[in-house]
Amino acid sequence: MPEGDTIARAAVSLRRWLGGREVTAARGGPLGPDLSVLVGATLDEVEARAKHLLMHFSTGLVLHTHMRMTGSWYVHPTGQRWRKPAYQAVAVIESGERLAVCFNAPVVELVAARDLALHGALRRLGPDVLHDRLPTADQLAGRAAARAEQAPTVGELLLDQQVVSGIGNIYRCETLFLCGVHPWTPTATLDRALLERLVATAARVMAANAATSAYDRAFDAGPSRPWVYGRAGRPCRRCRTRITSGRLGADARVVYWCPRCQPAPAGAGH
Repeated sequence: MPEGDTIARAAVSLRRWLGGREVTAARGGPLGPDLSVLVGATLDEVEARAKHLLMHFSTGLVLHTHMRMTGSWYVHPTGQRWRKPAYQAVAVIESGERLAVCFNAPVVELVAARDLALHGALRRLGPDVLHDRLPTADQLAGRAAARAEQAPTVGELLLDQQVVSGIGNIYRCETLFLCGVHPWTPTATLDRALLERLVATAARVMAANAATSAYDRAFDAGPSRPWVYGRAGRPCRRCRTRITSGRLGADARVVYWCPRCQPAPAGAGH
């Protein structure tokens, strides 16, 4: 699933190449909305809201996309070969010599701007760690307590978009390593200072990558050198212990950690 920094980069690219321009052609996928209604409108703003991308048009319509595990946005010069096959395109917005193509996104919808505040998925989002003021320790503790049933471990908590939004699996794993916290640590055992440090760390590492390539992310261990993510079976860069992985939570996402740098709490089972 794309992280918040990936969506932020997509918004910057779309804003740069299509912002302020009139839509000259638009079409959606076979199961999506009729995007031809956007022709003649001007793209006024492109907003990255956690993992949601919102394209605001002068007619009061907003194109909302969510990438989930498969989606991506690309901007191409008109006439250039696309990055992916045309049958995977679910939204195409053309403005003169540039066009934006959204591939494989499972959520593509047109929403009236006046209805955004009532949109279920957007309304439930917690503060965006890249764009909003970070919650205080007390606020985080309250949000964590309210989501204790859905996110009983800290590894699940960091991915819970109703607590804070924008953090994905890469930054979940890297944040837990940097803070020395095991993924299966019960949320109820976290003190407020540690909760605040976890979110601040995720925000810092993500912000460092909001303007870089998704393929050349900067980590504290160096460019394109994550501490633990994707490194199962390889030695920890800090202590040389073998990195471990496991599936965590209802979605069974793979999480990576160093058993020595992130010792398991009593009874965690990992």
